[in-house]
Amino acid sequence: MVTVPDDFVTAFHLVQCSVHNMAVSKGWWDTPRNDGEMIALTHQELSEALDCLRKGNPPAEHIPAFSGLEEEFADVVIRLMDFAAARNLRIAEAIIAKMEFNANRPHKHGKKF
Repeated sequence: MVTVPDDFVTAFHLVQCSVHNMAVSKGWWDTPRNDGEMIALTHQELSEALDCLRKGNPPAEHIPAFSGLEEEFADVVIRLMDFAAARNLRIAEAIIAKMEFNANRPHKHGKKF
């Protein structure tokens, strides 16, 4: 059984819409964006997170109260939320469904590592 607060989906959707509205207001959606571009930009944020770790995870450049890793992971989530809102993807619901699926998988399933 997966425990998720009742308001998770609602709160996630509100933040997702806010993220997307900000991106729109800053001009990032003045012209159509393709899915490959959005995935590549999200991947770039993950690469920047790895670079932070390689550099010892110093304070974040733009929000120094947080580590660089925290800032880059925030950027990943922001990119995903923006993309999801633009494409009407149900990410919050998918997170819950995937957690429930994973809860029933065997120990160290997949043997990838």
